Order: sequence, then structure tokens, then C-alpha cells
Amino acid sequence: MTENQKFMSRCIALAQLGAGTTSPNPMVGAVIVHEGKIIGEGYTSPYGGAHAEVNAVNAVKGCYGEEEALQLLKQSTVYVSLEPCAHYGKTPPCADMLVALGVRRVVIGCGDPFAKVNGLGIAKLREAGIEVEIGVLEEECEFINRRFFTKIKENRPYVILKWAETKDGYFAPETPGQAWISNKASKQLTHKWRSEEDVILVGTATALIDNPMLDNRLWTGKSPKRVLIDKDLVVPTSHQLFLNQKTDLIIFNEKKTEWLGNLKYVALENFDMYLPQNILYQLYLMDVQSIIIEGGRKTLEAFIQAGLWDEARVFVGDAVWGAGIESPHLPVSYQEERQVASDTLRLYYR
Repeated sequence: MTENQKFMSRCIALAQLGAGTTSPNPMVGAVIVHEGKIIGEGYTSPYGGAHAEVNAVNAVKGCYGEEEALQLLKQSTVYVSLEPCAHYGKTPPCADMLVALGVRRVVIGCGDPFAKVNGLGIAKLREAGIEVEIGVLEEECEFINRRFFTKIKENRPYVILKWAETKDGYFAPETPGQAWISNKASKQLTHKWRSEEDVILVGTATALIDNPMLDNRLWTGKSPKRVLIDKDLVVPTSHQLFLNQKTDLIIFNEKKTEWLGNLKYVALENFDMYLPQNILYQLYLMDVQSIIIEGGRKTLEAFIQAGLWDEARVFVGDAVWGAGIESPHLPVSYQEERQVASDTLRLYYR
């Protein structure tokens, strides 16, 4: 591993500390290096707060004091996992700040496809005479921001499918009812995942049978907004989805559009036509960057058949049922496999 790769790896690790808090902004990590030593580092604050580069610079100032920090920064290399922003948003442009500080060199993991950045940050740095290198651990840097890139490039949220299946490939019992397949460790991991995504979605059958809360009570951090597909509004308002008012509940249906506090009813015309496409477009308009789908087979298959999924996380438990509803079928083989206590987690990427 080269020195550039070593420090960029640290940027990536820092960026991931912002998981679940930065959306709709990307997750970014920044490291400031002086004579081979890290003198400051930071990652993107929760949405609306300071960016990674600002936090890293402030770390240098906090450690060395303002006057010495300004001298050190002029002789330093700034490593950042994503191209520094070039526009005014919630905060001033990071590229302008680096120019004003007169840093010697900037090493960037990957470019930012957002129209108001997209090469402009790099151009500002180079025009100021700063040495710029781009493309260090580029694939890894793009991967951590796959949600952000999907939203920018495809005008839809990044879609994660999640389910559990038995060793012999069954997803649910033939007779409607709850039947746990995965273990407690997998359940806790699922709650961690929920804290990292903007939205969680289920269909009518799952809401009626499981009566879920769809929060992340087994983990820390925010719970996602909840989405319910309920064409005819048959899920009772006495269910836990409605009683839990900590986050929004968005109900896609065919009957009404109405916003009542945290309840947001959204009526879709021609409900059964292009349902996954219409749902994702509506969520995109709501600035949703990522969604995890934990619905039943019908819901999961609708997104799979539409080709509107990016990642699937499938727990394979110890149970062997011999009969039941078969698991959804993905058109690709799993690319990664991990153990979660007694469960096997298989990761698929479209």
C-alpha cells in the first residue's frame, strides 16, 4: 500500500462514521498530513453542519493554535475522499477555504458528480496553483457514497433489499403468520442498517401480519422514515406503524393525498402500473437518498422485476422447513458471504 493509499484509507474509515447522519449530502472523510504525520482529521457533520475538510482544519487549529496551524497548513497535504465542494449550500465552498489557506497539495479519492461541483472544485484548486491528484482508491471512495451517486445520476434513491430465508430456500410459511428465521445478532444488525438509511418500506401484508414498528430500537442513532404500500388503506390506524409518531409514515395508496402531522398519504394514479418506479420517483422528490425494503415476497419481487434494486442483504438461517413460500429470486449470484453468529449473510450487488 502506497502512502497515498494509506491516508486515503483513513479518509474512507472516517467518512463511514457519518453513516445515517449526512443525507442528502455525501459521507466524506478528510486527513491533513504534514511531513508524513497526520496533524488533523475530520468527517462530514450531520446534515447542515460543517464538511469534512472544515472539521479537519479545525482539528489542526485546536491542536496547534491558530497561528502555528496556519503555517503548518501551508506546508501540508490534504487528503479527502470526495472532491471538495465549489458552491454555497448550507456551508461555504470547501475548495475556496483550501485555496485561502494556501495548502500545498490536495489528494482526492473521487470526483463529485453533483452539477454544482463536478470538476469545479478541482479546477478552483488547480487555478490557485495547488497540486491536485485524483483517483486514489477511487472505487472504494465511490462505493461508500453509492447512495449519493445513485440519487444524483439516476434520479432515484439507492435501493437495498433485505430478507431472511431458511437453508432450503423458504422465505415464509405457507399459512400467513410470523415465523422467525434469523437469530438475535442478525436482528440487531438489521436495526443498525435501519439507522444508516433514510427510509424503510413494507407492503400491506407485512404490515397486517407482523404489525411492525420499523424503528431501530436495538441500535443507536435515528430511526428511518417509514413507507407503507397500502392501495386500499386497509391497515388499521391502531397498528404500531401509526402509533409510533417519532418519524414520518408515508402511505402510498390509491384513495387520497393528505398530510396529517407525521402521516403523509400520497395517492398514486394507475396504482398497479409502474408502482416501484412511481414510489421511487416520489421519494426522490422528497430528497430521499436511500431506502431499505423489508417487505414480503410480492413487494420485493416487484422491485426485482423492475430492475430497481442496487443491493440485497439475505440472511440464511439454520432452519430447514421442507415447505413454504420460496424466497425471491435474484438474477445474480451473491458476491460476499459473512457469518453473523449462526446465520450466513449473503450480499448481492446489481
